[in-house]
Amino acid sequence: MIDELKIFTGNTHPELAKEVCLYLGISLGKAEAFQFSNENTFVRILENVRGRDVFVIQPTSAPVNQSLMELLIFIDTLKRASADRITAVIPYYGYGRSDKKDQPRVPITGRLVADLLTVAGAHRVLTVDLHAGQIQGFFNIPVDELTALYILRNYFMEKKWDNLTVVATDIGISKRARDLAHMLNATLAIIEKRRVGNNDKTETLNIIGDVRGRRALMVDDEIDTAGSLVVAVTALEKNGATEVYSCCTHPIFSGPAIKRIAESTVKEVVVTDTVPLPEAKKLNKIVVLSTASLIGEAIARIHNGQSVGAMFEK
Repeated sequence: MIDELKIFTGNTHPELAKEVCLYLGISLGKAEAFQFSNENTFVRILENVRGRDVFVIQPTSAPVNQSLMELLIFIDTLKRASADRITAVIPYYGYGRSDKKDQPRVPITGRLVADLLTVAGAHRVLTVDLHAGQIQGFFNIPVDELTALYILRNYFMEKKWDNLTVVATDIGISKRARDLAHMLNATLAIIEKRRVGNNDKTETLNIIGDVRGRRALMVDDEIDTAGSLVVAVTALEKNGATEVYSCCTHPIFSGPAIKRIAESTVKEVVVTDTVPLPEAKKLNKIVVLSTASLIGEAIARIHNGQSVGAMFEK
């Protein structure tokens, strides 16, 4: 059945799509996607997809709205070209942080994006480490959520550290941090923090757990402006941590993030390639791990009707 599988990509992260195709041993589908001078997006599929099982790889990262619109038009184009099944592979789900009404008169944009994808014609969604698990419930189509936790675990296991404490950067990420701590035979600490308004500023309130005299490994699903990271590093060092490391799945690194990381005393920031990392944002202390085999294996299993969850069973 593998000859019926087709993978396409938009302009956001073609490097990841090529690596996924290399893992699967197939060629990347031929298509073109560009903007006219009036900023209208145009997509054309350059090969036959009638009756095919098609996957479109496109994280909805910067430029977020352009990436999202391009993905929607890709899906609509494939639907009108009579593809049998269309799976939107979204390694990073933009607007995922807008998953609930936490203030009066605000949108739930994560749900809106889910509706847009469904109306466009997606039959299924494949994603990696959603900001909140309940986003899966925004869809009326199947959603497979992968996790990069095992990729991060393998990297840190090779260091053979002892005296390690895994630190959740907030209470919401504590389950993921606890799972990583268990995998690495480490203790767990949690940073209790409060976000100030809508300006990406946070105020650290307290560290729950003991980090004194220990190496601290912070865990988060994404790093955006790195403001929380810098504040957390300072708090951990004040509480006696000997060294501080950080890891996350999605390296958004917007605004002053790279400058903040460069000037911070954090020893290493380990991330994955769910979103592209331009050369200008690559520092010696930033390590990028590949998710191509993770995504590629999931695509193969979906295509062949096998369990995706079995990938994470021990």
